[in-house]
Amino acid sequence: MQPNSDNLSSIYIPLRLVYGLVPIVAGADKFFNLLTHWEKYLPAEIAGKLPVSPAVFMMIVGVIEVVAGLAVLTFFTRLGAYVVMVWLTLIAVNLIIAGYYDIAVRDFVIALGAYTLGQVAALHGDRWLPFARRSRSEGISTHAMAG
Repeated sequence: MQPNSDNLSSIYIPLRLVYGLVPIVAGADKFFNLLTHWEKYLPAEIAGKLPVSPAVFMMIVGVIEVVAGLAVLTFFTRLGAYVVMVWLTLIAVNLIIAGYYDIAVRDFVIALGAYTLGQVAALHGDRWLPFARRSRSEGISTHAMAG
């Protein structure tokens, strides 16, 4: 059973927009601290071991988040979704270390949504890398979806 393209777009487009735009906004805010003061989420034991100041570290984090968001919004949606998933999981682990359990749970749930985008992108026909040749094992089998 082949997925209906219209139904797939109704899932794919909003997920792609959210998981593309939110990392860009959060990443850019690492430079301005308008949404929150991001350094407070960095545990002191980790901040003390960094080779740079916590402010500089957060700016580096911000650049990575912006790049991940752009990947999701451009031709690297599938790969970008999984990068965002891993990134959010790492953030959640950091939040657990810092004692922000409620926010960590939220980020684990958001990471699951990023995983879902990666799966939907595969159904949509997105390749891991848009310029790479499609392999036999890439994507999700339509037989697996029906069963």
